[in-house]
Amino acid sequence: MSFGKYARRVRDESLPRAYRYRALRCAVGHYHPLGFHATWAYVTTLAVPSHDIRRDVPALLRALDVLEASRTIWLAEMETFAANRRAEKSAGRRSPRSAEKTALAMPRWPGRPSRLGLIAAVANRHRWFRQLPFPDESLSDGQAGDLAALHSVLDTVAVAYLAQPGPLSRTAREAIIAIDWSVSSGLNSSVLPWRQFAALLEYAAIWSVPSQTWS
Repeated sequence: MSFGKYARRVRDESLPRAYRYRALRCAVGHYHPLGFHATWAYVTTLAVPSHDIRRDVPALLRALDVLEASRTIWLAEMETFAANRRAEKSAGRRSPRSAEKTALAMPRWPGRPSRLGLIAAVANRHRWFRQLPFPDESLSDGQAGDLAALHSVLDTVAVAYLAQPGPLSRTAREAIIAIDWSVSSGLNSSVLPWRQFAALLEYAAIWSVPSQTWS
């Protein structure tokens, strides 16, 4: 089913709460700009459920409102992007710029992101990151040591961000660059989830500048 059908199920008062809860999960499955679990953490945190969102119908509706507001902005952005691409193709440029492709692939909350929502998303993915298996034993001792150091730095950066959200340090940015290099060089495919977490952490930190006004 489409996102719209799941959204209507969330709002359908004739359905049991469990059905409406599952419909919200499916709606997030259709639209998850931060990744499924990070997006779920984002919208359910902003919904402020009384205890368990599965039993809190008003919170389900608030979470859906947050999700739909972002998706509406994203759809408008995609329409603009498509129109620009048509014009560029007519002018002879067949492929989008690498920066454009990278921007589309990175975690990003269309619209004005919530600091609280991003903190919840990072906290959720940090717990997941700590449970990931370490790169396999096919690595040399030197490679394994390098990745162990990167893992430690990324974990430390995440802990520091969650304790006091703000811009990343130079050491943290260098660690993220090193993780990108490890993935692009094919050093070990199990590092790819690290890169996904690092990208989310980097994005959240950008939007944690104290001078901003947050929801």
